[in-house]
Amino acid sequence: MIIYHNPRCSKSREALNILNKKKCEIEIREYIKKPPTKKELKELLAKLGCTAFDLVRKKEELFLRKFKNKKFSELEWIQILTEHPELIERPIIIDGYKAIIGRPPELVLELISRKSKIKLK
Repeated sequence: MIIYHNPRCSKSREALNILNKKKCEIEIREYIKKPPTKKELKELLAKLGCTAFDLVRKKEELFLRKFKNKKFSELEWIQILTEHPELIERPIIIDGYKAIIGRPPELVLELISRKSKIKLK
């Protein structure tokens, strides 16, 4: 599993704590320090089943100041998110071909239980 993690975010820390308590093998990706590439972001959006705009933190000061009420294409939003990773909703947990936004962090438990059911089959 991969977690797009921001250590300054309480929800991200909670999700990471859940993954650690469940002894999941995890790779921590501090996406603020190492933002996703456009290709990675497109793959992530496909796994999440959402648009780039769906991934935007709409209460973030940067969004309110620079992007609110402006129209951008999907590719433009992807570019914006790669340039401003602080606008990416967090935490995001990826397990193979599936990803979730861990808000609330308890959603991570559903991803873990789904993984367990798949292993049993």
